[in-house]
Amino acid sequence: MRGLWRCRKPVSWPAATTPPIPCWPPRPNWRTGCWRRRPAKPDHRARFLGLIIAAPRSGSGKTLLSLCLTAALRQRGLTVQTFKVGPDYLDSQLLGALSGRPCRNLDPLLCGEPWLRAAFHHWGRTTDACLVEGVMGLYDGLGPSQEGSTALLARLLSLPLLFVVDAARQGASIRALVAGFREQASELPWCGVVLNGVGSLRHQQLLTAALEPTGLPVLGCLPRCGAMALPSRHLGLLPPAEIHHFQGRRQQLADLAERQLDVSRLLPRLQASRGAPGPSPFLATSPTDAPPRPRSSGAPGPLLAIAQDQAFCFLYPEQREWLEHWGARTQGWSPLADQPLPEGTAALVLPGGYPELHGATLAQATRSLRALQAAHGRGLPIYAECGGMLLLLRTLHDPDNRPWPMAGILPGAACRGAFQLGYRRALACGSSPVVRPHEQMVGHEFHHWQVAPAHTPPHPGAKPT
Repeated sequence: MRGLWRCRKPVSWPAATTPPIPCWPPRPNWRTGCWRRRPAKPDHRARFLGLIIAAPRSGSGKTLLSLCLTAALRQRGLTVQTFKVGPDYLDSQLLGALSGRPCRNLDPLLCGEPWLRAAFHHWGRTTDACLVEGVMGLYDGLGPSQEGSTALLARLLSLPLLFVVDAARQGASIRALVAGFREQASELPWCGVVLNGVGSLRHQQLLTAALEPTGLPVLGCLPRCGAMALPSRHLGLLPPAEIHHFQGRRQQLADLAERQLDVSRLLPRLQASRGAPGPSPFLATSPTDAPPRPRSSGAPGPLLAIAQDQAFCFLYPEQREWLEHWGARTQGWSPLADQPLPEGTAALVLPGGYPELHGATLAQATRSLRALQAAHGRGLPIYAECGGMLLLLRTLHDPDNRPWPMAGILPGAACRGAFQLGYRRALACGSSPVVRPHEQMVGHEFHHWQVAPAHTPPHPGAKPT
């Protein structure tokens, strides 16, 4: 029920029961003699767990605003759990580096709603504040639908929206933009607007006045500032390890937030509902036909070597945690540093990253390449995705189209091609350590490098894969 509702006579609720709608004290309607009960103003601090940052489109300033708020909260001595909507690795790494704890991705298309809810309530209740950075535009999802969008996630988790708009070269038209987006999601709670790219005090005043009829408060204005721009390349922002003095920027980001954002008004929205965390998402979504290996067993679990360096840095923290949950041991391994495989390695994981930018160095990492070839020759399982698979090819071309020899376990060469982006579905044709026959998988494709068939034979020790 919404709005006002009427009854024929005054209503009194027994002390042991609760009225169906929280309300202010009932007030008599002197015109009709009836009583009216009005729904209470919602206490968002009690209902919500953090907030979500949304925007009209990509490039509006979601990441900058998220980093500013995270840095400001850390400077105030608060712990922050950050989340990122969608499959993005790079924004998550930046947020995790500033918050001091892994940023968790929330992608209903890849993980499903049970995992998403369990993950949010498990990790979101362990800190003082909770912040979710949205993906692309507010309603952008799978194709023309809102499936997987920021708006869908806000509905699923009952999160209020903080709307950031790139206000550069805009004036009174910003009212139509904000009002139109709000009208499409009027059922969601909107806590305010942050203006990015504001050119001057006069520009700020004009924009603020234009937004007054919307009823949404302007909770901050970020100025045009080239010094705060985050460096990027062909797959997006640089990882924090490659940004010069990234940790030194924390103070700059915190100072920018304190100067330009109304942090005191945003803080009640950001504060998480502390308490016992929800059940682990690994328990909430584990399959029932394969119980995890008992941790109390004296025998150590199998050791999985995970490639992890600047060339192979696209790894969700849950991947390693999931393996350890099932009883495996994990250890990092750097092909870029020409390290041998850890002793006792039972399987390998090669995540994505930027091997194409390190072709010359990887080609000279003969010890690592020989270790890969020997592991394959012994029949060890090798799980590779995206850039990790490029390491297994015979040849990898760098951005200047120079070819470099790789492990040669798989035939073919990789070179720069058309940009590929989007969610993909695949059907397993056979059995493997990670899929069963006819099992359907969902993944996300985001890359420039393409694999072309090679006419030369692969490594002599290679077997059909």
